[in-house]
Amino acid sequence: MSAELLTAARAAPGFMPDDEGSALYEAARTVAVPGPLLEVGSWMGKSALYLAAAARETGRQVVTVDHHRGSEEHQPGWEYHDPSLVDPHVGLVDTLPCFRRTIAEAGAEDVVVAVVTRSEVLAPLWSTPLALLFLDGSHTEESARRDQDAWVAKLAVGGTLAIHDVFPDPAAGGQAPFGVYTRVLASGNFEELPGAGSLRLLRRLS
Repeated sequence: MSAELLTAARAAPGFMPDDEGSALYEAARTVAVPGPLLEVGSWMGKSALYLAAAARETGRQVVTVDHHRGSEEHQPGWEYHDPSLVDPHVGLVDTLPCFRRTIAEAGAEDVVVAVVTRSEVLAPLWSTPLALLFLDGSHTEESARRDQDAWVAKLAVGGTLAIHDVFPDPAAGGQAPFGVYTRVLASGNFEELPGAGSLRLLRRLS
């Protein structure tokens, strides 16, 4: 079943290349501490399926946290705006129906738990140590720092922190995820693991 989920992940809509998705899957599959896998930022569910494949193999749950209103770049007038994703009743982007369809069609509803809210709203209510935390929410400096502050401390010692869209060169992409990555490394509480592309992986040491 995990092979079928990986196939579904590769076919799902989203912005994660397969080498990065496969690295995320391997990181989630091999993390040595107990606990759920949690991602901040889900879009239409592509990365959630890579995590779901690992969860299916290891008997874990995946929790996704997303308000499903899209990031800044998905709003009208921005580069990645898709008018078909706007709910005409409220006039706002709504990716939740697409996300639910992605998860349901892949047969992953038993391992993926979707929480529809902003990550900083859920964080104060969350107490279970995380085996893996995947940060892939809005990439503005303010929101990236907010996600870091809200969630990194909830990662178990020995757990894996995954950060997407880390670009050291400003010409290659936004710098907010790179800032999270450098701050986390500078804390001395993490060691870097092999990643792929723009995906950085780190293990919490203390």
